[in-house]
Amino acid sequence: MFNRFFLAAIAIAALVQSSTAQTRHVVGDALGWIVPPNGPATYSNWAANQTFTVGDTLVFNFAAGNHDVTRVTQSSFNACNTTSPLSRTTNSPASITLTASGPHYFICSFPGHCLGGQKLAINVSARGSSPAPQPSSPAPQPSGSTPSPVPAPARTPTPAPAPAPESATTPTPAPASAPTPTPRSAPTPAPTRQPATHVVGGALGWTVPPNASVGYQNWARNNNFSVGDILVFNYPARVHDVVEVTKAAYDLCNSSSTISKSTNPPTRITLRTAGEHYFFCTFPGHCSSGQKLAVNVTGGSSTAPSTSPPSPTATPPSTTTNPPPQSPGGGTAPPPPNNSAKSLGAASLFTSFLVIVAGLLY
Repeated sequence: MFNRFFLAAIAIAALVQSSTAQTRHVVGDALGWIVPPNGPATYSNWAANQTFTVGDTLVFNFAAGNHDVTRVTQSSFNACNTTSPLSRTTNSPASITLTASGPHYFICSFPGHCLGGQKLAINVSARGSSPAPQPSSPAPQPSGSTPSPVPAPARTPTPAPAPAPESATTPTPAPASAPTPTPRSAPTPAPTRQPATHVVGGALGWTVPPNASVGYQNWARNNNFSVGDILVFNYPARVHDVVEVTKAAYDLCNSSSTISKSTNPPTRITLRTAGEHYFFCTFPGHCSSGQKLAVNVTGGSSTAPSTSPPSPTATPPSTTTNPPPQSPGGGTAPPPPNNSAKSLGAASLFTSFLVIVAGLLY
């Protein structure tokens, strides 16, 4: 009786341990299973922070009809070859149970998606063994030489200046000057809003969003757009593009007539006019799955002038006043005549006086 109870307890404990040890991994977390904006490093970095064990489950969240989950061999994974898949799942969310230890490789078989980074490689450990290291992309090689630090220039002590010899100076009364009027300052212009740069989707980038019903509406709702602002669309080349269209074409996801089209990431579009602007991706099924953006642009933002207005009053030139010469006796010598007219007048008066005196004497 005791042996039966003991064996039953061991079996129950094993079942509890097995059920509680299994982990559910949501691939990419909130990003989901998409063509990542940052390339293959996105999912390799995610896998490096996980521990995968036999019995765990991978959950791939994606927009059905725009992505799938294809399990392939290592050679097909490296070459993004979808001709001989081990398995393929097209329904979302796709739940895949890891039933064997060792490396497992997954890609999206849609054209260009694997090359754009929608691929995942993991290493699964056996139950009860130590976690296996996850595959990672090769790290960049360090440069051949390490730059030597630039030595700081030595500081040369500067000798203190010798005191100037004292000299006897005669105080000179300061000339009286007229009060200078206080210049009136020009009015300061009111601060203006500088053009802003908006990265569409933030960290998500420009891709088929996991939640097609919301898409980029929430992102646009949390931003304010003005004339002069710049939209930046980050996406892998040959997997997405950006077209600007009319509202009618936007509502129907009709790309037959576009205002502009860009296929080179990152795409930078300057908002030059106020009003509604509409953008989407022309790749099949992407617009209808939520890869579309509508923004409302308000009036323009002006830039403050870079130069300041001239001062309303000019600074008067400085003048130098020389002290009056000293007489030998210590007093102040009379100032010299101002001009030759006064000298001629004095000489003429003296000559008249002599003539009168001579006439009286003779």
